[in-house]
Amino acid sequence: MSRKLFGLVRSGWKTLSRPSRYYSLGFLSIGGFVCGILFWGGFNTALELTNTEPFCISCHEMRSNVYQELQGTIHFTNRSGVRATCPDCHVPHDWTDKIARKMQASKEVWGWLFGTINTREKFLDHRLEMAMREWRRLKANDSLECRNCHAFEYMDFTRQSPRAERAHIRGLQQAGLTCIDCHKGIAHDLPPMEGIEGWDLSPRGQATSMR
Repeated sequence: MSRKLFGLVRSGWKTLSRPSRYYSLGFLSIGGFVCGILFWGGFNTALELTNTEPFCISCHEMRSNVYQELQGTIHFTNRSGVRATCPDCHVPHDWTDKIARKMQASKEVWGWLFGTINTREKFLDHRLEMAMREWRRLKANDSLECRNCHAFEYMDFTRQSPRAERAHIRGLQQAGLTCIDCHKGIAHDLPPMEGIEGWDLSPRGQATSMR
């Protein structure tokens, strides 16, 4: 069996390495270049198609749950008319980081295929798990997607509320803090927050950041 497999590999390599009988080197070079452009164009077009809000909410799991929550936040509608879409917050802008994120997200397709969160009840059951996974990701990359739009060096602390000013100054001074430490639930409802580090429950059961 191994000898037969070796023979097939050797035969294939000879075919690939043998000079062409019918086409010139120039034709093969130009043809390969054109095919490469077509492949890259198709790949990049498909990649960008999956990086749009309509694609994200094309499944009812997202459209009926988190997208509804987003519409009630300042990231969706505000006085300036500038809004964030799903990929703005969940997909890095740099190409290499974007590809890595797409590879991570590919396993979410399995959840869709097997109906892991295809009902509201299932979604709520998995909400804390999904939120914590996203918080860990943002913590690990220093809230990269947040920093695509927000930057400490351009913030005017004097125009912020006293609490926000104190928090942002502390964030600059204290190593290890990043946006997601304090801004969980900024665009979606929070899951049950009992036992989550840095968060406390008010007497009415409302989760608030202790930082």
